[in-house]
Amino acid sequence: MLQPVQLYKILSDETRLAIVLLLRESGELCVCDICGVTAESQPKISRHIAILREAGLVLDRREGKWVYYRLSPHMPAWAAETISTAWLCMREEIRLWRENAAPSSC
Repeated sequence: MLQPVQLYKILSDETRLAIVLLLRESGELCVCDICGVTAESQPKISRHIAILREAGLVLDRREGKWVYYRLSPHMPAWAAETISTAWLCMREEIRLWRENAAPSSC
């Protein structure tokens, strides 16, 4: 069961926070899309996604050779509310990240 301290530790990392907020904004993304927006390497993004998956914040879906990630609808309501509040505070910045993102390497 996800505890508040665990969620805040997870979201205190800028890369993980960016991933969560991008998924909140977009609904579903593959690693290459996240790499393009964050300008981080695929191994780094994959490592952070693994932490988010282990905490039950992110789910994946395989489609051919691609894996798509989305926020889990099964996370506690308080955690989803915390993420939504953070997204509301940063949504304009997140949209700018997406507009200025490098083209996807998919």
